[in-house]
Amino acid sequence: MTNTTDYGLKSGTGFLMLRAMLGGFCLLLMSGCVSMVASFTSGFAEDLGDAILDNPDVEMVQEGAPAYLLLMDALVAKSPDNPNLLLQSSRLTLAYSAAFVSDPERARLMADKAFEDMQRSICLSIRDGCELRTRPFDEYEAWVAERTEKEIPELYQLASAWTGWIQANSDDFAAIAELGRVKALMLRIAELDETYDYGGPHLYLGVFETLLPPSLGGRPEIGRAHFEKAIEISEGRYLMTKVMYADQYARLLFDRELHDRLLTEVVDADPRGEGLTLINTVAQRRAEELLDTADDYF
Repeated sequence: MTNTTDYGLKSGTGFLMLRAMLGGFCLLLMSGCVSMVASFTSGFAEDLGDAILDNPDVEMVQEGAPAYLLLMDALVAKSPDNPNLLLQSSRLTLAYSAAFVSDPERARLMADKAFEDMQRSICLSIRDGCELRTRPFDEYEAWVAERTEKEIPELYQLASAWTGWIQANSDDFAAIAELGRVKALMLRIAELDETYDYGGPHLYLGVFETLLPPSLGGRPEIGRAHFEKAIEISEGRYLMTKVMYADQYARLLFDRELHDRLLTEVVDADPRGEGLTLINTVAQRRAEELLDTADDYF
């Protein structure tokens, strides 16, 4: 994260796959077995995406992931009306882009794809879930209010992909104007289950409230409360929350003491944890970068 509009890794959702698994899948595709793979890929993609979160080898994931993304594209093309497959494609595309893509144009293309896949998934899987971006806001709010706890995985991925799309198109005022819809959706998710994704709804809401300084309409103290709640929910195990807290809040208010304390805690922590090892390893690298630049910033 290098600025207050770079949403980067804050969705906190999974990374991708083990390079050792790629060869077997590619052989299946080349042998014409796509339909067989598609029959079980939705669940397997989810399991594999979760499994990679326990891998601390960031470089290996970065090198191996593109082949898996191409595989997902092939499977979606074969089963374009499979909502769970679309969800997993969105999830993995968004995670890869957030973690490894720095070129703005490439990031925009991947954000567009992740968001489009998730819009199609929601349209197929949730009643009256189509055209959420264009319906009148009061009708959209009514739809959001009707959402239930069982729909959280789909809703959370939609909000994550939507946020990533807004960030990638931050030079477009029309895209920025949609942030209110994302915030309304994330608030509803927090109402339904604030503990989801290690307090992810509060992490997002903390970021939303600290995008701007108070003089421009930001509400950093409300953001701080959301960051603190997310840390409480994860018991400090989700290290990216502290990184975002330092980057979004402490730097915004020039609180050097809080900034250095949070980041030092991240660097000194054990990154290992079920479903968290890879993202925590990335968080530690980012924490070190922020500490290294602190003298220049403050």
